[in-house]
Amino acid sequence: ADHPSLLAIEAAVAPLPVARVDFPYRKEGRRAPDRAPKLIATVVEEATAFAASLGPAAPGTDRLVLGGRSMGGRMCSMAVAEGLPAAGLVLISYPLHPPGKPDRLRIEHLPALDLPCLFISGTRDPFGTPEELDAHTAVIPGPVTHHRIEGGRHDLKGADAEIAATVAAWIGTLRP
Repeated sequence: ADHPSLLAIEAAVAPLPVARVDFPYRKEGRRAPDRAPKLIATVVEEATAFAASLGPAAPGTDRLVLGGRSMGGRMCSMAVAEGLPAAGLVLISYPLHPPGKPDRLRIEHLPALDLPCLFISGTRDPFGTPEELDAHTAVIPGPVTHHRIEGGRHDLKGADAEIAATVAAWIGTLRP
């Protein structure tokens, strides 16, 4: 939750409310993540609680833009594919497949994403090349936007300002 790019995004989208969240395994100090069902349940719980915290007149999760870095973004996309309403998804360094294992794709849920999606990725990300990402995200029925960080690897080190500006501009296109 305290990754520099997430902090930069929060500052860039102000005054919109933002919740940066760690998964339970992180809060407990464990390195190994829980299995996907527990992680997805956490996304649903946190998004629902955040929407409720915005007040009784606030809309539900269908007005929230959800997302995260790597596995966090993937879990948000899976929660939405399983029925969590959202206004959009911001997926930074989406882990299309494990490094060096392009046959182990993580794409089964993508055809269920009927909402705007922003993918921000490095052109040298070992978790998925730009060409692989373009090909596999073509099955998403909602509008898909790709932003590439030239020379960026999976960590997108040094690109926090570019990431934040891209997310803020994209979110601006979603406002009614």
